[in-house]
Amino acid sequence: MSACRALRWSGVALAAALLAGCAGGAAPDPAHQPGPGPLSSSQAKAAAANPALDSGSSLGGQPAPDITLRNQFGQTMSLRQFRGKVVILAFADSECTTICPLTTVSMVQARQMLGAAGSRVQLLGVDANPDATSVADVMAYSRAHAMVNRWDFLTGTKAQLAAVWRAYHIDVQIQAGQIDHTPALFVIDPQGRERTVYLTQMNYASIGQAAQILAGEAASLLPGHPPVASRRSLAHIPGLAPSSPVTLPGIGSGSVRLGPGQPHLVVFFATWVQETSDLRSRLLALNGYARAARHGRLPGLVAVDEAATEPSLTAVAGHLKSLGKPLSYPVAADTTGRLADGYGVQDQPWFALVSASGAIVWKHDGWLPVAALEAAARRA
Repeated sequence: MSACRALRWSGVALAAALLAGCAGGAAPDPAHQPGPGPLSSSQAKAAAANPALDSGSSLGGQPAPDITLRNQFGQTMSLRQFRGKVVILAFADSECTTICPLTTVSMVQARQMLGAAGSRVQLLGVDANPDATSVADVMAYSRAHAMVNRWDFLTGTKAQLAAVWRAYHIDVQIQAGQIDHTPALFVIDPQGRERTVYLTQMNYASIGQAAQILAGEAASLLPGHPPVASRRSLAHIPGLAPSSPVTLPGIGSGSVRLGPGQPHLVVFFATWVQETSDLRSRLLALNGYARAARHGRLPGLVAVDEAATEPSLTAVAGHLKSLGKPLSYPVAADTTGRLADGYGVQDQPWFALVSASGAIVWKHDGWLPVAALEAAARRA
């Protein structure tokens, strides 16, 4: 599995690098001062104090470097063809199982919050994985996240992509088989000028808040400043720690309870993980752990779908039905992302072994054979 990790740029540092990089180039247009869309004073204060949310860093309004690459259909696209629209431009790893899905969900939600005016917003992605650069790679990511007809995900040769990364000051590295890249989102105005840069945070519950800020920024750049169909608080949303009792909706029906009282093993996953691994085989294999737990006094297994990043809950239910065999452990939906944040989830899949007192005593990033899970459960 190739998971990507976010390089820890600050938005301010990236904005400074971008502005420094355009020194000597075209001067910003003073009639169009850059900056995030208007927030009320209380919203701005809440966003600034929210550690899980980047409220945006202003750029200088200089012309955005042009991009000419191929999209998921193999069509040649360029940034300049979207003049007249607000462009939300993301740099995403085409095999990412960590932060990029949060980025793409926030982009889609932002456009949805604009209603009919969303048709004047173009969602654009540029591949940030130097080892997965084919048209098939960006199409696979787009399919897995139900984005095929919602955006243009651009790719090219390694040299072409590297030139775009340099132009936008996107750092891309490969360390221990994982892709590290700057998780940047740029808002480009209808005149083709860079206005604001945002950095996606590894936090599930803040996806909707990030979308609201993006939608407000886009609305401020569109004629007539259309209303944003969301006015949720931008204050920090606390995670639900393992020590907190919680009841989650079951996939299909019923409910699933988690919390202190008895030890349990939780596996967090999302259906889009099937892009990079055989999800069907992995989920069915976990039936073996569930059987061992019943007979060997191991902590019971609960699977939690990270519904905050899924196209829909019906898609999750449909995927489970398509397995062909029943799962012998409960599957719940984390619809708000608060459980993932409380358990410290950083990737999909993610295992967490929780003691009877509600403390995480072991965690693991990625799939493991049943025997290894049993051994970990016995050691903990």
